[in-house]
Amino acid sequence: MRPGEWTFLSNHGHVLVSLARDPDVRMRDVAEMVGITERAVQQIVRDLVDQGYVHRERVGRRNRYDVVRAAHLRHALEASVELGDFLDLLAGRPEAG
Repeated sequence: MRPGEWTFLSNHGHVLVSLARDPDVRMRDVAEMVGITERAVQQIVRDLVDQGYVHRERVGRRNRYDVVRAAHLRHALEASVELGDFLDLLAGRPEAG
């Protein structure tokens, strides 16, 4: 991205999408994809875990991150939207049914 450009998602949103796409992803890989530091990714993941949007599970020497798909978006304008539906939309998955 060029300086001064903006995106519709915050860094929290970008990290969440990265974890949803690959629950076994390394923090350094998320940092590279999002364009922020690994330390910033770690803080964002901590925020997402603390707020109940992501569960972190230790698997051997690595972590696995499972998104809580039934959680709802935080802002009042989108509070009726489930996180899983939002992520499906971003991933381009077809609707069930």
